[in-house]
Amino acid sequence: MKATFPRILACVAVGTLFAHFSTSGIRGEASLAAPVRQSGFRSALPAYRARQTQAFLHSPLFKTSNKSPLRAKVCVAASNTKDPAFALLFDCDGVIVLTEEMHRIAYNRAFEEFDLRINGKPVVWSVEYYDVLQNTIGGGKPKMKWHFAKNGMPASREGPAPQSEEDLSALVDKLQDAKTVFYKSIVTEVASARPGVLELMDEAIANPHIACGICSAATKEGFEKVVNSVVGPDRLSRLDVVMAGDDVTRKKPDPLIYNLAREKIGLSNDKCVVIEDSIVGLKAAKGAGMKCIITYTSSTKDQPFFETGADAVVEDLSNVKLSDIFF
Repeated sequence: MKATFPRILACVAVGTLFAHFSTSGIRGEASLAAPVRQSGFRSALPAYRARQTQAFLHSPLFKTSNKSPLRAKVCVAASNTKDPAFALLFDCDGVIVLTEEMHRIAYNRAFEEFDLRINGKPVVWSVEYYDVLQNTIGGGKPKMKWHFAKNGMPASREGPAPQSEEDLSALVDKLQDAKTVFYKSIVTEVASARPGVLELMDEAIANPHIACGICSAATKEGFEKVVNSVVGPDRLSRLDVVMAGDDVTRKKPDPLIYNLAREKIGLSNDKCVVIEDSIVGLKAAKGAGMKCIITYTSSTKDQPFFETGADAVVEDLSNVKLSDIFF
């Protein structure tokens, strides 16, 4: 596999590293573009081999000016990215915290609460089926509507199966509200950050050249419960942009949320890097014209990330530093 990044900044040429990484080393081989010898351009680095370990991006996605080097040391001062050069945008569910199972359990509790049935059978989302939903469509209400469109309209304690789109939307709204209540209770008990994500976020917050934000497809109420519990109010207050699914009219894989985040920060799309965990999020990032790093989960690890345009794939962020992405 061979590819090259476009020229992102004046006088910079960076090779794309298309390898599949894990914390135990690189799986497979990768090739970088042929070195660029012209004056004013940085040569791409040699190809990796599978035996090399403990690496992430040997050729970072972006290069900053030597006159304004990045600061790796994390400090407690508020973010001062008034005129950022680049942006690092995190998805929430699956990237910051592993929430798939918490969401699934909460949906099933809501379905049970409403005695939701299709053709007389209780609606229950299994682990395997929820993986399909997660990898097909973003957002809770779109998931339910997709499921009902495929499997039939549900009867519930509210009455017979909806006969109109308006009636279906009303039922889905009630189900989502009930699911959110269950989800918030579960999050309070068990949610914790994935390895390395808060450390990388802190590096970005502390750096005056990097804008940092979170862009989630989750509903605002559930999203706020997660980020307040796991990310924390102090860290959230120093982010440059925080957006949930309620802030946009179209959910991922539509790129709208990343395009709006970019506009809020005031950068062009080629200056933004997104961290996602699934094909749905990857399509949103690439649709917005942004670089995308995948930190996969157990339910997304077999997805064709590179074939869909991922710029790097890692098991988690424990060995990823800001200097691996920007320098």
